[in-house]
Amino acid sequence: MAREVWADGQAYEAYVGRWSRRVAEEFVRWLAVPPGRRWLDVGCGTGALTSTVLAQTAPAQVVGVDASHGFVTHARALVDDRRAAFQVGDARALPMPDRSVDVVVSGLALNFVPDPARAAAEFARVLRPGGVAAGYVWDYAEGMAMMRHFWDAAIRLDPALADLDEARRFPICAPEPLRALWAEAGLTAVSVRPVEVPTRFADFDEYWAPFLGGQGAAPAYLMAQPERHRAALRDELAARVPTEPDGSIRLTARAWAVRGTAAVKA
Repeated sequence: MAREVWADGQAYEAYVGRWSRRVAEEFVRWLAVPPGRRWLDVGCGTGALTSTVLAQTAPAQVVGVDASHGFVTHARALVDDRRAAFQVGDARALPMPDRSVDVVVSGLALNFVPDPARAAAEFARVLRPGGVAAGYVWDYAEGMAMMRHFWDAAIRLDPALADLDEARRFPICAPEPLRALWAEAGLTAVSVRPVEVPTRFADFDEYWAPFLGGQGAAPAYLMAQPERHRAALRDELAARVPTEPDGSIRLTARAWAVRGTAAVKA
């Protein structure tokens, strides 16, 4: 398997960052957190979720943490707001004191953490009593259509690739595993819901180009292949994706979102 790369913020934005921003907007509205709160964005990536929190909730502060130096650098350059700070860190050992934040969020990152249960326990640790922990992940099995079509086409050409499919690699990206993850971390009032946004591409070239950026599982696999195989996969995918009479491609991107509350001790 080609090594996944998470360092080029611009390539990530072209691939899924633009769609994750739309999901972030709906996600933050769902949380309905009052203004003046202290937020922690774990796996902040290029700053999409942090930017949305700043724009929609009037927070006192948002700290973004990500394991990728490249993404943290990109986020610092992109988000120019005195309330925001970014640092390199591990979701399994957050650089925050116990009970120090009001809200912990994580967008499209939990499935990439080697030990998601440890990360969820860290979310609970840094939350003040009554604070909110929430996150969202792509529905790789069905709802993230741009990736689903890619892997279906790739596996048709080479069935041995099935184990690379994110739907198989990340069983956590479904309602019940997310609910269990939060509950086992000691969070209460746990709920899960879908968040779905439209993804429109002007033509097949616009759909295909982001896969050439090398960021993420599908692009990393694609760019590790010889040109002949890339061309065959492109043709297979072009024949598979639904295309409108004007040449545009209209798909949907669905994420599963989970939220819970830190227990308030009597």
